[in-house]
Amino acid sequence: MLGVTVVPVRADQACKPVVGHFEANVVPCPPGPSPLCTAGRAEPSALIGGVPSVFFFTGKSTISLRSGDELFGTDTGSIDLPPGQGGFASLITFDGGTGSMTGATGQIRLRGDFSATEGTTSGDYLGTLCAP
Repeated sequence: MLGVTVVPVRADQACKPVVGHFEANVVPCPPGPSPLCTAGRAEPSALIGGVPSVFFFTGKSTISLRSGDELFGTDTGSIDLPPGQGGFASLITFDGGTGSMTGATGQIRLRGDFSATEGTTSGDYLGTLCAP
């Protein structure tokens, strides 16, 4: 009698540190009370006694890579809108993507500035990207 053990094959993810510069565009807002639109929600910190110009946000982000592939993630953070000083901090947790980023995981931390006149955020990021 021959005994055989079957072990499922699983492609381990290769994780690597990522560091760089980013620029992002703000999504145009439909009519309503929010001064900033993401593919999610923005809440004023003033609701909990915070700075009136600072908003906390949670949303979905799509990051376009030079290769043409995209990364998808959940974006959480805070932003200081006019008449504030324009600071910005965010954490994006990856949950997939397209092409070679299908099944990607990891996280990046972003910090930078918001330009109300240009409708952009820009700054630096640091984190880990894991792809199959």
